[in-house]
Amino acid sequence: MTNAHKDALFVLIKSLSKSEKRQFKLYVGRLGVNADAKFLALFNLLDKMRAYEEKQILDSGIVKKAQLSNLKAHLYKQILVSLRLNPVNQNVRVQIREQLDFATILYQKGLYKQSLKILDKAKNYAIEHEEKNVAYEIVELEKIIETQYITRSIPDRADELALQAKERSTQNVIASKLSNLSLQLYGMMLKVGYVRNDEDLQSVRDYFEAHLPAYKSSDLGFRERLWLYKAHLWYSLLTQDFLSSYRYASKWVDLFHDHPEMIRLNPVFYLKGNHYLLESLFFVKYASQFRDTLERLEHHVKEAGFPQNDNISSLSFLYINSNRLNLHFLEGTFDKGLYLVNIIEYGIKKHKGRIDEHHIMLLYYKIACLYFGNGDHKNCIQYLKRIIANKNLKMREDLMCFARVLSLVAHYEAGMDYHLEVQLKSTYKFLLKMNDLHAVQKEMIKFLRSLGDIYPGELKNEFRKLHTELKKYENHPYEKRAFLYLDILSWLESHLESKPVSQIIREKALATTR
Repeated sequence: MTNAHKDALFVLIKSLSKSEKRQFKLYVGRLGVNADAKFLALFNLLDKMRAYEEKQILDSGIVKKAQLSNLKAHLYKQILVSLRLNPVNQNVRVQIREQLDFATILYQKGLYKQSLKILDKAKNYAIEHEEKNVAYEIVELEKIIETQYITRSIPDRADELALQAKERSTQNVIASKLSNLSLQLYGMMLKVGYVRNDEDLQSVRDYFEAHLPAYKSSDLGFRERLWLYKAHLWYSLLTQDFLSSYRYASKWVDLFHDHPEMIRLNPVFYLKGNHYLLESLFFVKYASQFRDTLERLEHHVKEAGFPQNDNISSLSFLYINSNRLNLHFLEGTFDKGLYLVNIIEYGIKKHKGRIDEHHIMLLYYKIACLYFGNGDHKNCIQYLKRIIANKNLKMREDLMCFARVLSLVAHYEAGMDYHLEVQLKSTYKFLLKMNDLHAVQKEMIKFLRSLGDIYPGELKNEFRKLHTELKKYENHPYEKRAFLYLDILSWLESHLESKPVSQIIREKALATTR
């Protein structure tokens, strides 16, 4: 048996909606000769399967083993052609590419004037919608055609096209450099997380300064500005400069509000910009603006004119529910957030093929924190186990580290301390291996390790000592990241004041409401 997730055709068919399947069959049946086509029979068989079974396909007699690979490739192509013809998928990029294809066909038939007319319209449309890569392709084709279709205006036309090609090329080079920088910084964030020391900081700073291209602000269009803001945002997040990340995330979102037509063309970037704006607001603890921004995003996504497809649906689920959890963390309303657990579990199953494992583990960590805040330490441990037991997760080493630290605390709180010493040694070794053993973690492990030697009457005093020690690191440039994952200080204060941790966080939120 082949794993369904490894068979591209099966996954594609299972991703189709009822209307897309109906359209495919209508598309195939447009010619009577296709009514009994083998690829349609294969489509119907795969559509009925719950899991991909090659043996079942061969036993059906539709195709022989030697022909199966070619038939699957043909079916895959026909499905894509059908999807391309679907009005839902007729966005600006597809429309421009279609016009470029038409112009190429006319050129090959020697109908130069007709081809140039289509190309000119397509080029203007591409520039208007910031599709500068395809605009450059169009100019290059225009240059080729002009060398074969001689007119009296060829000297002026040659200069005009040469200038357009130079402008498009320059803009594309800047956009490419900025997008490369943004992508590399994003990769660093996924792999390691926030900078951990001066060496990390210097490394990120050197990379950023060396790869940030020279530019004139007046020369930047929508696309170039978008990549510029994204690069600065990732740099700010990596270096834990959250006020700066808030500033650039705001610029990112405002760019779309200044060019609302771009939301329809680039809905994914619009969603991501709002997500990072919310993340930055969470880090600077700006609760009131966080709530307003989240409500505005939820409303906008539900509007009739907002683009809808499977990818948008998955990202909307991920970003909205992740930030709903963050809002409950900000306000200390952990009990009111429990309803999200079932929604998120259902959403993960529904969207699993389109949400990467890294983001699924982040949702599990947030759910664990939700349970921890509610005092349900056993459920907290169960969700942390999903992260700790994941041997395939190669990204966000800091997430793996803090999941283990929170697990230690949750085991202590749940009274499940019979294996605590083994877990302490395991966590200590893991943190050393990840080169992620810092002052906050050292103090936490030292405290938990000493619990067996502390008399009950001395416990509160030990909590106070640990609180005093950790308070020093609350605003430390590198150590403060520990408090982004787990509000250790509020947990300690809950023991000192004999209050639930949720009440401590809620009181802090009310005291700093803004």
